[in-house]
Formats: sequence, C-alpha cells, structure tokens
Amino acid sequence: MVLPGMEGLAAEQNCYLTTVGRVTGNPHTIEIWFALAGGGSTLYMLSGGRDRSDWVQNIGRNSQVQVRIGGETFLGRAHVVEDEAEDREARRLVVKKYYGRDSVQSAGWEAESLVVAVDLGGPAG
Repeated sequence: MVLPGMEGLAAEQNCYLTTVGRVTGNPHTIEIWFALAGGGSTLYMLSGGRDRSDWVQNIGRNSQVQVRIGGETFLGRAHVVEDEAEDREARRLVVKKYYGRDSVQSAGWEAESLVVAVDLGGPAG
C-alpha cells in the first residue's frame, strides 16, 4: 500500500519521530535518519544506542508515534524488528540511502544498531 503524501518524501535526509515519554507522558521528538519500504508504509530507523536510547524505551512503553517527513506528518505504530530477514533488509535500505551501497559492513554502527520499524497508518490530522 502506498500512503497518500509519501511521493518524494523518501529522499528527505531526516525524519522527526515523536514518541510519548514513558515517565512524563510528554511528547519527545528526535531527528533521525530513516529509510522507507513497502511503498512508503513502513519506515526503518537504526538506534546506535540500541535499547538504551530514550526513544526506543518510550516505544517499549507506548508504540503509538508520529513521524514528520518534510511538511507531512503521519501516525504510526513502532516496534523493534526481531525478524532476521526484515532486520537485514532494513539495514540494507538505510545503508543504501546514506552510503550508496547495498552491503552492510560486518562491524560498526550499521551492523550493531538496533532496527526499529514504524508501520505508518496514514496522514495525521
């Protein structure tokens, strides 16, 4: 499924992910690299801090998120990717977008980060 408003957004350099603070309940927004898959219905991000990152811990408590790409905002549900094939594909998509190659190095950030997916549900508001 291709979501309305996704045309041209895949090339944006960053997205803005807003999670709900697990302690405060307040919105928490980060700027992060991303790659889109599934016609724009799934967004992948890599957490260098793995599950120690605040935003990943927030998702563990409340999976409902907002993602802003360019001037468009989307609602979604986030989760840590556990499927090995999806994990490999997500890493490949991010590496292809930012480093221009199809292969993921066996060490370093691109190989060791935690993969988080957001299943986008459509435009917010």
